[in-house]
Amino acid sequence: MITKINKLFCCGLVCCAIGSALTSCNDFLTIYPTDKTVGTDFWKTKADVEGMVDGAYKSMTDYSVQERAIIWGAFRSDELVKRSDYSNQTLDNISAVNLLPTNGYNSWAGFYNVINRCNIVLKHAPEVMAEDPEFTEGDYQVTRAQMLALRSLCYFYLVRTFRDVPYSNESYEDDSQTLVLEQSSPAVVLQHCLDDLFEAEKYIMKSGAYGRGDWRNKGYITRDAVDAIIADIYLWRASMTHSAGDYQQCIDYIDKVIDAKDVYYNLYHQDNVSVSDGDKYHLDDILTHISDLFSTSGNTNESILEWQYGASTNYNEAVENLYHQEGNKDSHRTVGMVCASQMFNAPAENANTSQAKKLFFSKNDYRFWNYVYDANNEESEQLNIRKIVDESGTIYATTNTAGAQKSSAGTNYENFKRNWIVYRLTDLMLMKAEALVETAGDNAEMMEQAFNLVQTVNKRAMLKTARDTLKYDNFKNKEDMELLVLAERERELCFEGKRWWDLMRYCYRHMDGVDINRRLADMNDWPALYKQMLKFVVRKYGDGGEGDAVSFKMKTEPYLYWPILESEIKVNSLLMQNPVYIQEKSTSKN
Repeated sequence: MITKINKLFCCGLVCCAIGSALTSCNDFLTIYPTDKTVGTDFWKTKADVEGMVDGAYKSMTDYSVQERAIIWGAFRSDELVKRSDYSNQTLDNISAVNLLPTNGYNSWAGFYNVINRCNIVLKHAPEVMAEDPEFTEGDYQVTRAQMLALRSLCYFYLVRTFRDVPYSNESYEDDSQTLVLEQSSPAVVLQHCLDDLFEAEKYIMKSGAYGRGDWRNKGYITRDAVDAIIADIYLWRASMTHSAGDYQQCIDYIDKVIDAKDVYYNLYHQDNVSVSDGDKYHLDDILTHISDLFSTSGNTNESILEWQYGASTNYNEAVENLYHQEGNKDSHRTVGMVCASQMFNAPAENANTSQAKKLFFSKNDYRFWNYVYDANNEESEQLNIRKIVDESGTIYATTNTAGAQKSSAGTNYENFKRNWIVYRLTDLMLMKAEALVETAGDNAEMMEQAFNLVQTVNKRAMLKTARDTLKYDNFKNKEDMELLVLAERERELCFEGKRWWDLMRYCYRHMDGVDINRRLADMNDWPALYKQMLKFVVRKYGDGGEGDAVSFKMKTEPYLYWPILESEIKVNSLLMQNPVYIQEKSTSKN
């Protein structure tokens, strides 16, 4: 990458807004005026370092990053469709698998912005120890750990989206520097990430170390967050390589998080916890859980990492513009861009099977009534999203009329402060269940452990008097259990930017010939996609025929990924385009 990324890094990052010193949530989300530059007068005090660290976290809340977390991680999947009354040819092209190299959603600039911020801090923070005695070796190691972890998370997003990406741990701080860098394979980038995360784990603050109720326990990367990212990377790599060792590492790191959260919970609830009750998860009751997801105050009890919104100049406009269906901004009526697909309509007995057209199997599931508006309307093919964006936070009961409300009360657009949850406990529980299913083999005990994790998440969501929870005898083999975990992840985590990558892992586990040590452009042919995964992807199209066309286009591994933005390739001759996308601004077989 030469001048394109160089300009992004240097002009948009270093010479402009630098994060201020952190003393409160609002300060964290406030930045210096644009004439504040990093030069000879900078990197003198502990506050300078803190300000740059804050700027790195702040850049993760940038519209371009949050928007892509949804488009890359959710919109390509079966859970979201473009609103039928909203005109957007780009989203139409994405749905039709016409992922054009000119498509602005292909831009990875926001994530490389964060990466370079991390690299700048990693380069200059050691200098401050000699300038300011208040910036100690311990302070430096914690700072270094956070930047290593945040950088790794950004690269993990990029690998899952583009597969082969440029990797750099150098900082770029002025226009005289140029970066000409070719892409690395997933094996190389993911190993760099793991190495950095192992190092970060040694020094990062423990979760809860900032004190009870302090937002930094969820807003900063802590040890639990580091272990969650490590587990996620192992699960991803294991799915591509079918490595039992990586699956086991995923399980082990998730157990670290579960154990740590159990210790923290017991510390603050000593009077209410019985050692004999055997509950290590301490999940909130479903009403509290759903209320937390709707909350404008952010940081749910079960969260591990959330991007923080809420200062006077920092709102979650990407979630607002994509998900929120009604509101008033500058006196103009607005509508969101996407809706939930018809698979959220009406429960179906076969919801956990490969033939499933619907997601939920029970009307006793509070999530069914609360995550979308107009639930149980079998005629509707598009349902407005309620999860995350509803203003009232009212919890609907599990009744046939509970979903009657069709739209939001209208969140004030000037104060849209919903945090974005990156990891939470049930996410990790279901990741562990996924890894257990893949490693159980003939071990019935491990398979039952996986089922129990799913059952714990599912049962929490049910009306307490309900009897139609999951039954172990209904899932007798690996295929059934694999589909159960996939379905429960969607029921629990829908609209949180997880689904497309869940489907990709599912696809990879059923593909042969995947080589993570080679780049796609270096291969002459690529492994075929798992057809059952494609059946899940296209179920959002109903019976209109579009699904068959989409399924026909997606044939081989490169179609799982986005093309490199055309303008990036023009300024960096070392970048190689995803081979199934040609340069004439159209999608093509190769």
